[in-house]
Amino acid sequence: MKLQVKTLDNKAAGEVELREDIFGLPERLDILQRVVEWQRAKRQAGTHKTKTVGEISGTTKKMYKQKGTGSARHGSRRAAQFVGGQTTFGPVVRSHAYKLNKKFRVLGLKTALSVKCASGLISVVEDLEVGTPKTKELHGRLQTLGFVKPLIVDVAFPQNFSLAVANIKNTDIISVEGINVYDILRHKELVITKRALSALEGRLV
Repeated sequence: MKLQVKTLDNKAAGEVELREDIFGLPERLDILQRVVEWQRAKRQAGTHKTKTVGEISGTTKKMYKQKGTGSARHGSRRAAQFVGGQTTFGPVVRSHAYKLNKKFRVLGLKTALSVKCASGLISVVEDLEVGTPKTKELHGRLQTLGFVKPLIVDVAFPQNFSLAVANIKNTDIISVEGINVYDILRHKELVITKRALSALEGRLV
């Protein structure tokens, strides 16, 4: 599978061959869903918490005498049935992360790349070198290339490019080491440099 390489000035810069075993897999939405759910579970803070009876301030004095009042024999005003009391079986601080097989995670990444490729939303650029760190100038170049909401992937980003792209709306950058299914799917286009493509194929083979 061949794909044309372009420069940031929208000029042709040759072709690259995409591996079928990475960019040519069938669309499997069930795989993508499982990987995205796994990623989002890892990102969940898990800092929600309610107080147990031992964490609530309050007297330990018996509310009233044991017998003769006609009321239930309560032993603590911090119990769950009273206003300001404990929450029974409430949430506690914990991690929501769980394990997902490495082979399945790799398959999910290949599937996401294949979906983008099948939709014609993968672009390969020669490099990301820009003369000056000017946001307006870079934004114009990206618009000329037809990018609306791109995720740009490289091995290491040039300083001028990183400064220029920082304030462009709906445009994100990510290294090859950090590329993941969730970010690929939430962006419209996937833009990869030639060196990043080689590094990515080396990682997934």
